[in-house]
Amino acid sequence: MSIRILIADDHSMVREGFRQLLQLENEFEVVGEAANGEVALELIKELKPDVVLLDINMPKKNGLEVLDNLRKMETKTKVLILTIHNEVEYLIKAVEIGCNGYLLKDSSFQTLKEAITLVNNGESYIQPELTPILNAGLVRKNKLEESLTKREIEVLKLVAYGKINREIAIELDISERTVKNHISNLFKKIDVSDRTQAAVYAIKNDLIKIK
Repeated sequence: MSIRILIADDHSMVREGFRQLLQLENEFEVVGEAANGEVALELIKELKPDVVLLDINMPKKNGLEVLDNLRKMETKTKVLILTIHNEVEYLIKAVEIGCNGYLLKDSSFQTLKEAITLVNNGESYIQPELTPILNAGLVRKNKLEESLTKREIEVLKLVAYGKINREIAIELDISERTVKNHISNLFKKIDVSDRTQAAVYAIKNDLIKIK
């Protein structure tokens, strides 16, 4: 029985390249292609592929949004993120949402075949070179989040939304002096020096959502 694969990538040449390579192998069958996230979700619902090769940078819905939607749907389709991004933030986010595998596009075709087979069999696959980056990133993130108090997280969210100290004080029913102390403490803990950097930290760590 062939492994049924859907390729989701906004570059037609990338899709074509993967399709041609995969169709040379008897164990794989490419059942569909999608150039954006919305089409990918529609085709996954319709075709029910075994494995989706999912790019992160796509229009309409990016790969992480597609992955999040799929996990909420509780589909049996396995998701192998195939991307150019080796940044720890993307990797951690994909793992936390629940990807089955994460592979860089400059990997060999042999590695891709192994990754597809493993995730299809219910195992996970993280490109070996990325494992130390993932582990270090998770440890750092956990330590930072554990060090912040509930109130500091509330203040950080409001800072990220652009609230000034007086507005934060009113919303949380505390004094402006207390707000200033919380901001000073949390800036030290997350190692930032201004409100813009704090907002970027909050976004990267999913403390707030960008519309």
